[in-house]
Amino acid sequence: MRISRILEAKGTFVATVPSDCPITELLSKLAEHRIGAVLVVDGEGEIRGMASERDVVRALNVDGAEVLARPVASLMTDLVATCTPSSTIEEIAVVMTENRVRHVPVLDDEGKLLGIVSIGDVVKARIDQLEHDRKTLIDYITS
Repeated sequence: MRISRILEAKGTFVATVPSDCPITELLSKLAEHRIGAVLVVDGEGEIRGMASERDVVRALNVDGAEVLARPVASLMTDLVATCTPSSTIEEIAVVMTENRVRHVPVLDDEGKLLGIVSIGDVVKARIDQLEHDRKTLIDYITS
């Protein structure tokens, strides 16, 4: 299955924040959309990094509550693994595992942001695919 199929099912919405936004605003965005990470973008909408609730928890553990007033750029991950709509779920699962990431932005050939795929999306797609294969085999055997 291709990533384009996942985007067709889930939509193309991607939550973003500017790199200079305070971490408290990042937390508000995460809570508002009930998501675990956002893309950090510059003024032109170019991806500069990714910030997750895990990043915030780690920063709070090290520096305490004072971290909440800092800009998102102070804790974001600046190396972002990406994929294309033609990537397969198997390829993205490998990318996520090797890079230890849970969210992968989907870009077109010109680098335009088309959506984002989470580990949950990949797992759901893989389970759906396995269930379809199982039903096909059962139908084949019982026919």
